[in-house]
Amino acid sequence: MPLPSFIAPCIILATLAGIAVGRYPGLRMNRATIALVGATALLVVRAMTLEQAYEGIDLNTIMLLLGVMILNANLAIAGFFRLVCARVAHWARSPRQLLALVVVSSGVLSAVFLNDTVVLMFTPLVLEITAALRRNPVPYLVGLATAANIGSAATITGNPQNIIIGIASGIPYVTFTAYQLPVAAIGLAVAWAVIVLVYRQEFVRGRFEARARVDVDIYAPLLRKSLIAAALMLAALVAGAPIPLAAFGAASLLLVTRRLKPERVFAEIDWSLLVFFTGLFVVTHAIETTGLTDKLFSFVQPLTHGGVASLSIVAVVLSNLVSNVPAVLLFKPLVPQLGDPQRVWLVLAMATTFAGNLTLLGSVANLIVAESARARGVHLSFLEYLKAGVPVTILTVAMGAAWFSLIP
Repeated sequence: MPLPSFIAPCIILATLAGIAVGRYPGLRMNRATIALVGATALLVVRAMTLEQAYEGIDLNTIMLLLGVMILNANLAIAGFFRLVCARVAHWARSPRQLLALVVVSSGVLSAVFLNDTVVLMFTPLVLEITAALRRNPVPYLVGLATAANIGSAATITGNPQNIIIGIASGIPYVTFTAYQLPVAAIGLAVAWAVIVLVYRQEFVRGRFEARARVDVDIYAPLLRKSLIAAALMLAALVAGAPIPLAAFGAASLLLVTRRLKPERVFAEIDWSLLVFFTGLFVVTHAIETTGLTDKLFSFVQPLTHGGVASLSIVAVVLSNLVSNVPAVLLFKPLVPQLGDPQRVWLVLAMATTFAGNLTLLGSVANLIVAESARARGVHLSFLEYLKAGVPVTILTVAMGAAWFSLIP
């Protein structure tokens, strides 16, 4: 006996709602388990076959994520991120300089590596620096989070949603970066200026009486090898090599070692993120297999009649309703029908990424900063984050929309 047709849409909506909130009341579930259980439920009610579920899983994206995470794990073990923060502490002469260095280093590294990894490594170090200098850590934590989100928009490997867009669109790495880099660079300047204005008392003119010191323990051979692997990956991407292959090639090079146990590297991998993506791919693919794509398009298409500006607004709203990765996956089957697919993909990459700065819950990077700070006795509240998050998002999205409206 066939099940009622409304069952599958209800499961999809319940799954996306759970992912947006991050949990279900009374249950010990996170976004990864919610996505996986939702995918399984859709298979149980026969909303899709196993073969269709396998078709929905984008192995290219999974490979790219895993490859970049292995590279990041080796850099972390080698002490690379701690070394960068030590340089930041050494060069900073004033509160404004310290914020600028935090914003630039977070933004640049997030453009090359996954932004979630960057903030995970940087948050305790930023707290260490601000404690040594006796400064209020909150503005610098906000700068770290917003810059990681903005900087990650510059490249395909910067964040998970860009990885999906890069694979789905087929836009070359260099082309993608050429369009997004100016927006990201200006966005970092906007974030710095907004934070300085919002926290005027922290950034009054003045210089530090002494420099902060960050102790660094470098594993030099691994650091050299990791940086060479990263450079080779970027060179391969610039040369037009398949994106997943470039990342997996760099990861494989690092796994050929005589000293570092692979268990230590794999312990640094965010396996939960890979589970989340696998389940989410199946859930969003069910929208196509159940025939909901046409209904979704009929709802979204009129909202995009205003061009880049309206598309950006829709992307920002949807990203804050269901999170940015699900938002991109929901748009994925619709993009070919919206006209000028490359421009649409680029606008989505900009808007869904910048949307993550709107609230503390807007991106995983924000939550990592807040939770890591809380574990060390520093409270970054939802309302406190809004003070800078809202104006940063409005200004950067408006600037990004203007940019993509003007370029040919």
